[in-house]
Amino acid sequence: MSQNLKDLAVGDTGRVVGFDEGSKAYRRKLLSMGLTPGVEFSVTRYAPMGDPVEIRVRGFSLSLRKDEAAALRVERSRA
Repeated sequence: MSQNLKDLAVGDTGRVVGFDEGSKAYRRKLLSMGLTPGVEFSVTRYAPMGDPVEIRVRGFSLSLRKDEAAALRVERSRA
């Protein structure tokens, strides 16, 4: 079952399963940042006001704003 990145807590790991409809223009930017379907990531931290969120993906840290993160469909990884 896919969910939004904002539904994951710090320390959770997940996998990108796709993108929301209507985010076609932004999808290209996310893909160029390494957020391709199937890639695994971990949530590193949220800013005090909840925006942005920092994730660790492909060996580097990436910060995404709420609207950017909302375009991602993710699945929580099983431990």
